[in-house]
Parts: sequence; C-alpha cells; structure tokens
Amino acid sequence: MSFFKKEKTYSKVTDINALTQAVYNHLQQEGWKVQQRSETNRGVIQAQKGGILRDIIAAERALVITFEQVPEGTKLTMGVGKWVQNLGVMALETLFLSALFIPLDISEMLWTEHVEKGLMQEIEGIVNSA
Repeated sequence: MSFFKKEKTYSKVTDINALTQAVYNHLQQEGWKVQQRSETNRGVIQAQKGGILRDIIAAERALVITFEQVPEGTKLTMGVGKWVQNLGVMALETLFLSALFIPLDISEMLWTEHVEKGLMQEIEGIVNSA
C-alpha cells in the first residue's frame, strides 16, 4: 500500500466559499458525484467519478479537496478519503481533525495522479481568476 496526498499553498487570499462553490460546480459539470461544505475560512469537497469498475473497487472512496485560509494565503490539500454520506451536516472541525486521507494501491495511485494533475490546473485557474 502507498499513500497519496498533495498540498499547495497559493499566496493569493481567496474567498473560501466562492472557491469551494466554483470547484464544486466544475466537478459537477464534469459528471462527478459531489458534496461540499464550507465555512468562512475552510471548505471541503468530496467527489466520486462513476463507472462500474470504480463502483465495485472503491465504492467508499472519494477524491477529497480541502481549502483553508492560512497566513500565507489559501492552502489546497487533495487526496483520497472515505466517502462521508452526509457531509452537509458533518462539522468541518471533525473532518479536518480526523484521518482524512487513506492508503492507496499502485493502480489507484496512478489514476488519482492523472485526475489530480488536470484538476489542480483547473483549481489554479479558478484561484487566479478570483
């Protein structure tokens, strides 16, 4: 088993609610099953890509994207975590303090890396246009 989590901090301070909503909308338009929750200085998005093979192998897994205001700007963390059924009512504090990301095998790491590259570019465009 291996572990996948990517972090990046943008020096630009961004409205977390607007950023979370923009990324949520983008993923939804791309056909992802998504949930989001945001507060003033933190936001989280869970996204699952459909498909029979993905559903069988990783029904409980989701791409997890978190945004957080930090002194340096806006911090993005992306990785794979367990799908939380009702993210809308779950407290963000609990989510951020819990073990958010889970181990992956090699094949899933390659798929995640491929998806992550494209999505990081999209998020960067959203952050820079905000």
